[in-house]
Parts: sequence; structure tokens; C-alpha cells
Amino acid sequence: MKTRTNTNLTHVSPLPPGEGLGVRGVRGLRETLARLTTEQRNESSMTIDTSGAEDILRVINNEDKKVAGAVEKEIPYIAKAVDIIVDSFNRGGRLIYVGAGTSGRLGILDASECPPTYGTDPDMVQGIIAGGKKAVFRSQEGVEDKEHQAVKDLQKIKLTKKDVVCGVAASMRTPYVVAAICVAKRCGAKTLYVTTNPRSLLENPEFSRLRKCLDVAICPEVGPEVIMGSTRMKAGTAQKLVLNMLTTASMIRLGKVYENMMVDLKLNSKKLEERAKRVVMLATGVDYDTAVETLEQADGHVKTAIVMLKNDISRTQARKLLKKANGFVRKATKQPTT
Repeated sequence: MKTRTNTNLTHVSPLPPGEGLGVRGVRGLRETLARLTTEQRNESSMTIDTSGAEDILRVINNEDKKVAGAVEKEIPYIAKAVDIIVDSFNRGGRLIYVGAGTSGRLGILDASECPPTYGTDPDMVQGIIAGGKKAVFRSQEGVEDKEHQAVKDLQKIKLTKKDVVCGVAASMRTPYVVAAICVAKRCGAKTLYVTTNPRSLLENPEFSRLRKCLDVAICPEVGPEVIMGSTRMKAGTAQKLVLNMLTTASMIRLGKVYENMMVDLKLNSKKLEERAKRVVMLATGVDYDTAVETLEQADGHVKTAIVMLKNDISRTQARKLLKKANGFVRKATKQPTT
């Protein structure tokens, strides 16, 4: 990937205390937390401390069933976010997840799965977590409050206006994440936000700066957790579903899927080698040996192998068709070979 230069963030001064949130001290924080659904008590689990294992699990499971429905209601907003992400990718931009704690780890997880699944450059989708790499494996208390560090972390990756920054924060109010969004908007980057609190909260004064800095907010309302404030549960599940949708839909829109199969995967393991052969077989109807032979001729490139077989053409011709079709296999197999 080309070296990135950044004139937008280099001279951005650290955020004034509380700029991201409009923090009003301890009392203000207490009032904000009191309004968050993720900080409320769940009436369905009030006696869970007296329950046996099976009853505990049924309460958790019944609450988990609500998550998919909450995400479904946000599909129009998720679709807007996908359009923004695809446009960014087509212009050479990146998707940058920013989060703290569970939310940060989910962003890193989604980002790390893109290269092996879709053959993307590791820089194309990235995850930043408050506290850095060590926070991925062990909780780093207090790092979510360090707004100034968000500026430094975005400077480190040389954020540009071509990029998309997606904040992930169940509570909506996480200072580190909100600050990152504010800085990204100042840089000219597009901004997304995934939270599990109601969109209506953005109208409150303490969220005014965040609201002004957002292009799209995705707000699946999963309700209070089984254990009050334990947002690694329903909130985390909802966030994981949304992030899956963001990157999967974007990769499909980029031509990295043919029918419903990944066709830009890298053959970096025995499992992926066999998956590639199976994809070629299913896409073209050839037998195993033919798939192996064609993949070898295509230098392990699944898309090229499929187009070669479907159009009965050489590797060179297949690559030309794919280039003309912007990497979309379906388009390449419908084009004339001359």
C-alpha cells in the first residue's frame, strides 16, 4: 500500500478537556448513565441470583433472542453506512473501527477476519482499541476516558479524508471513541457510530458534539442486559452482527463474492486451499482434478480459474476480462472474449 501523507491531523491540537462529550463533571456523568438503557436493570432477571443453572441460561437465551430483531430495525442505517464504506474503498480509503473494551475487541476481530476471507490488504480494514494491543487481551481500566490519546492514535495511522471512522460504543458516551469521531470529522473523514442505546439520546445536550460529527448512527436497541451494565452480552452480540453486516455487504459490493461464495480468498493454509478447489468445482461444475489443474494455471487465483473454465479461455484472457469487469466474476463470465 502506498505511503500515506496526512496534513489534516498533524497539526490538530489535543482536544480540550471534555470536548468530545460536553462533560459536566461527576453529576453530569451520573445523569447521563441514568438515561442509558444499557445501564438499566432488566425486570426479567431480577431473581437470577436465586436460580439454578438451567433457569439462568433460559433467561439469558430469551434475552438474546431479542437482538436480531433490534438489528433488523437498523438495516436502513446499516445500508447507508455500507454505501459510505464502499465509496471510500473505491477511492482508496480505509475503514477504521475505534472502540474501548469489548467494543474495541469486536472491531479488531472484524478487521482481522477480512484478509483471510476476502484477500484484502490488512490496512484496508483496521481496528483501534483504547489502550493499544495489550488491551485486546487484558482489560486496561481508565483508558476509555483518554480523549487526547484518540488524536494520537489516529495520527499514528495517518488518517485522511478518504477514510471512514466507525466508532463502536455500547454506551454511546465513551470519551475515547467520541473524541476519535470528532477528530475524524475535523479531518474530513466520513464517520459512523454503532451503539446499543436509543438514537433519541443523541438529541440530548451532552451528545450534541457527537451528533454534529456523525454521518450515520446505527442504534439497535437491545434493552437492559441480564446483568446490569454487562454490555459484552446483548450489546456485544448486536455490535458483532452489525460489524459482520458492514464488512460482508461491502465486500460483496466490491466483487469479492460470486453467487454466495468467497472468491478472493488467499490460499494460505491447507483448509483454504481445499476451500478454493471446492469453490471452483461448485462454480463451474468441474471435477476435483480439473479444479486443481486450473487453479495451478491461474496461480491460485480463484476468480481467474472460474472465468477460465466458464469461458473456456486462457489465464491471460480471463485476467483481462476480470479487469474490464472490475473484478466481478459474474460480469466477466458474461462478457465476450474478444
